[in-house]
Amino acid sequence: MRRTFEEVNKKISEKKAVVVTAEEVIERVKKDGKEKVLEEVDVVTTATFGSMCSSGAFINTGHFAPKMRIQKAWLNGVQAYAGIAAVDLFIGATELRENDPLNSSYPGNFSYGGGHVIEDLVAGKEVEMNAVSYGTDCYPCKELSKKISLKNLRNAVLCNPRNAYQNYNVAVNKSKKTIYTYMGKLLPNLGNANYSSAGQLSPLLNDPLYEVIGIGTRVWLAGAQGHVFWQGTQHAPDAERTPNSVPKEGAGTLALVGNLKEMNSRYIRGTSFTGYGASMALGIGVPIPLLNERVLDFVSVSNSEIFAPVIDYSSDYPSANEKSLASVSYAELRSGEIEVCGKKISTGSLSSYSMAREIASLLKQDIEEGKFLLAEAVQKLPSASNQKKPGSEKDA
Repeated sequence: MRRTFEEVNKKISEKKAVVVTAEEVIERVKKDGKEKVLEEVDVVTTATFGSMCSSGAFINTGHFAPKMRIQKAWLNGVQAYAGIAAVDLFIGATELRENDPLNSSYPGNFSYGGGHVIEDLVAGKEVEMNAVSYGTDCYPCKELSKKISLKNLRNAVLCNPRNAYQNYNVAVNKSKKTIYTYMGKLLPNLGNANYSSAGQLSPLLNDPLYEVIGIGTRVWLAGAQGHVFWQGTQHAPDAERTPNSVPKEGAGTLALVGNLKEMNSRYIRGTSFTGYGASMALGIGVPIPLLNERVLDFVSVSNSEIFAPVIDYSSDYPSANEKSLASVSYAELRSGEIEVCGKKISTGSLSSYSMAREIASLLKQDIEEGKFLLAEAVQKLPSASNQKKPGSEKDA
């Protein structure tokens, strides 16, 4: 059996589409078999919620009187990039508040950053904007201090260069001292293990070879409808894979864009990591139409079939050639304990599975109610067959 995007969207428009989450489809396949599921189900929803450092927002403040060509700007003390146009700014999720009081207690301690500014704007709060310029005949204003809010901004666009990592490291620490990383606090002597993925719910783990998700795909982005606009930075599709094509390490990524004014602050949160700095947690949902049996094979992958590398962040992570201490399944990670180097280690997740489940359910509801049509990719993401693996190492 084969479906087309047009056929699926017709059923969605008529509110007749059968939609299940990536979690639910696994159970349906076990119970009813693939043939029946493929016949009955039209769309599978996937989702993830976790820190995504490579994120930020373009905002256009609109012109002031007198007019100003903003040279430098700060939003609640966090510097925004102003080298775009007169009143266009970009605020990055990991930009840090200047003179943050926490930074004096430990290097890398920041209680507030760009992600918090974005969350505050989406939550409807006023943000203090300070700006300076050199002044010109057409833009005479040299200094500005003003309260701004999302509703008064002319435009506000979430524009993220790298989101929804396809699998990622499990971080541990073999050294004799505690270390602080973007993967959280890592206790000495393999005292804990932190991971960050929704596993069987995660979008790209349900489309491992990028056969459905591509440039132009419509996504659920922090409560709004956004799109994939390019492959994400550090997109590395030729990672080592299991027999069912699931990568065993970080591989593909997505560049996403959406209207900040339509987003919900429940799904976009400023975060802080001791010893690292600020970031932003983001909720993303991606619908996958069951076009054929091959797509169903991919979306019915379970946590026991998805593996991640265990990396020692005290020595191996800074290296360009990370050495895995072990490979563990997400079923093991979610059990709360894994075994590495003969030692049983407690695990902790930096992404929220419960929030991912919530987002997948909300997206399911939107599709069932005819509010969310699918968008076929206008161009496929680079795959192992058409792109060489970048030489750069991973980062947050």
